[in-house]
Amino acid sequence: MRPNKERGFMTYKRELPPAQLPDERVRHWDEFDSEFTVRELRDQGYRCMNCGVPFCMSGCPLGNQIPDFNDMVKDDAWEAALDILHSTNNFPEFTGRVCPAPCEASCVLGIIEPQVTIKLIEHAIGDRGWREGWIKPQPPEVRTQKRVAVIGAGPAGLAAAQQLNRAGHWVTVYERSDEPGGLLQYGIPDFKLEKVYVRRRIEQMKSEGIEFKCGAWVGKDIAAPDLVEQYDAALLTIGSTKPRDIDVPGRELGGVHFALEFLTQQNRRLAGKMIHEREILARGKNVIVLGGGDTGSDCVGTSLRQGAKNVRSFELLPRPPEGKNPETPWPLWPVILRTSSSYEEGGARDWSILTKGFSGENGNVKKLHGVRLEWSAPDPQGRRKMEEIPGTEFEVECDLVLLALGFLHPEHDIAAQLDLELDGRGNIKADYGRYVTSNPKVFAAGDARRGQSLVVWAIHEGREAARAIDIALMGRSDLPSAFSHGYDALPIGNA
Repeated sequence: MRPNKERGFMTYKRELPPAQLPDERVRHWDEFDSEFTVRELRDQGYRCMNCGVPFCMSGCPLGNQIPDFNDMVKDDAWEAALDILHSTNNFPEFTGRVCPAPCEASCVLGIIEPQVTIKLIEHAIGDRGWREGWIKPQPPEVRTQKRVAVIGAGPAGLAAAQQLNRAGHWVTVYERSDEPGGLLQYGIPDFKLEKVYVRRRIEQMKSEGIEFKCGAWVGKDIAAPDLVEQYDAALLTIGSTKPRDIDVPGRELGGVHFALEFLTQQNRRLAGKMIHEREILARGKNVIVLGGGDTGSDCVGTSLRQGAKNVRSFELLPRPPEGKNPETPWPLWPVILRTSSSYEEGGARDWSILTKGFSGENGNVKKLHGVRLEWSAPDPQGRRKMEEIPGTEFEVECDLVLLALGFLHPEHDIAAQLDLELDGRGNIKADYGRYVTSNPKVFAAGDARRGQSLVVWAIHEGREAARAIDIALMGRSDLPSAFSHGYDALPIGNA
């Protein structure tokens, strides 16, 4: 007998399916998490309290109706759960794998108990939808004869394209790579997101009537003004692809690379594709990863699988606290120490390290020179000052250095050709909610507009931009919005 829905959180504890052991999973490139049974997933769904004020929904940029799909899982109504999830999220099988789950950080139960396993349930709903054949092409019944170009086929562009197509517009997606997906395809390692799932969604979108033109580099091979002239509207979802560099002596040495170059090569290698640049491999090397975010973690897991001799991760900022952080209380996203699956697999981590330079032999890097830092307490604006600690200078051997320092802004070739206004950070300027640039025919969304962010934020902005374009073209829109009050609603989190 199942417990009362209102008391499930008192009956069951948070559990996750076991993952393959680290020393086993580093021998292959496949995903390694096992699956719960339907009963075990229902038990986790029963932990949802169906709060009167569901903070989990405000923590999710998509506004996913989390208590509602949890309720369907409790009742074993999985197809209904999928419908609820798809009403706000085009790609739950992506977010269920790679989203850091800000919804769980906002879970009310998390105040006193471990949070509800929202991400696990979302992952399971999406995967079951595909297994059962519930996810099918949904071409529009009527076409508006309006034509929209989406430039960039990452998660923002894919979400926007699907929404615009379902509104009845003819949509063409331009992608400079040889396959759609953006970082989903070339960036995120296969052991976190196998590419069969990305290609499966692309095939669904093609069946719905969306046209993809790959190897089409707008701003380089295709003049942006000429392309925009051919369409009723254009949406720029080109991502934030200008990597942050490090200006120190020895940066020019061989073996010092941007992280995405390294990760993209491995994606291509696993897909059996040609690598046209000089290959970057960690096999048998002393690897140092600068930066400890998701990209840095991905570099660690990839280096270990390639057979690195050893891997070290250096972070500029101080080590965050374990457990709760009073500076970021519930329901804020907590700034705490996180150990990703890649860090569990091996390597060493160190914090408060400033890289002073590199030295090498025969044009190749051989040592990193660094110093330890001391950080001040945060000021009222949350800013800290760093000072080098005298006498803590050190050097460490390395054959490969991967710069996972984040991204600054989108590349500016398209913006320059269209004479688009940029914001103070170099992103394409477009108001949150309206998404229109200084050219009334051109819109921007995702990382290209808001800066480097999460896949879930990209999907959110793609969906909302599609609605804004639909309104601009038709005067109204039946596409859903995450905000019931339209453009005047406050953004969830930082816009």
